[in-house]
Amino acid sequence: PGEQAKNDAALVTRLQQRMADLAIDRHSYVVGIGGGAVLDLVGYVAATSHRGVRHVRVPTTVLAQNDAGIGVKNGVNAFGRKNFLGCFAPPHAVLNDARFLRTLHPRDRIAGIAEAVKVALIRDRVFFEWLEASAAALHDFEPVATARMIRRCAELHLRQIGQGGDAFESGSARPLDYGHWSAHRLEALSAHELRHGEAVAIGIALDTRYSVDAGMLEPGADDRVHGMLKKIGFHLWHPALEARDGSGRLRVLDGLAEFREHIGGELSITLLADLGRGEDVHEIDEGRVARAIAWLRRKEIGQ
Repeated sequence: PGEQAKNDAALVTRLQQRMADLAIDRHSYVVGIGGGAVLDLVGYVAATSHRGVRHVRVPTTVLAQNDAGIGVKNGVNAFGRKNFLGCFAPPHAVLNDARFLRTLHPRDRIAGIAEAVKVALIRDRVFFEWLEASAAALHDFEPVATARMIRRCAELHLRQIGQGGDAFESGSARPLDYGHWSAHRLEALSAHELRHGEAVAIGIALDTRYSVDAGMLEPGADDRVHGMLKKIGFHLWHPALEARDGSGRLRVLDGLAEFREHIGGELSITLLADLGRGEDVHEIDEGRVARAIAWLRRKEIGQ
């Protein structure tokens, strides 16, 4: 389980060998049961066997049920880079069962909510306001609130994939990756101590503050988003945010180049023009990033 499932090249080969040993063919189905990382791995193995065996996803975590399990991406980490090897292969079916969520550690339950906050901020202000009002219930994993959150989040992701016009990311935009350019880098810098959702929550807080500092978003919206994430239960600071390379440059900024390189073309980062409305920009000011990090540090540890 967890990101280590995507970090082991030998595991990919072993599973592909298992497919061969079982004489799996293109009329077969491969069922992946697990969190987002496991589903990414299984989907990649299925898609690269016989040029594509149908796969079914059974997500068992909040993050997988509201986001990762719904999409068309499959992949593993390689050469020190997240999702470097992978493919687009839509699942034949996705089966969400809320009973799986009862088995989760509270930390993992909370981590998955970050993706709901993300998609609400860039696509649906009404959903954001509902999340804000329901933060305490979501923190306590109240069943009705949790089910509503997961379903609406999944609907928004599915709408973007099905109707957004670029399901396979042939352009330069990554419209569902708000807060992710720094999150992916923070996962690596923390040696995956941070869960994906935890890193995304930090990235959301960082990019919301950046949006305010850049004059795109109304002042106070950053405090509002930060306060909601805290109420849900997120810790919004990690020392990796301040890690620097030999030249003194913030190492998290390497995430910008990795983000651009992953798709190619010009840099395209989603920021906020309003709560519920994302807007792509093609330049990020490193000084503003440093100020946003300093702001987050003051909010979290008072320094």
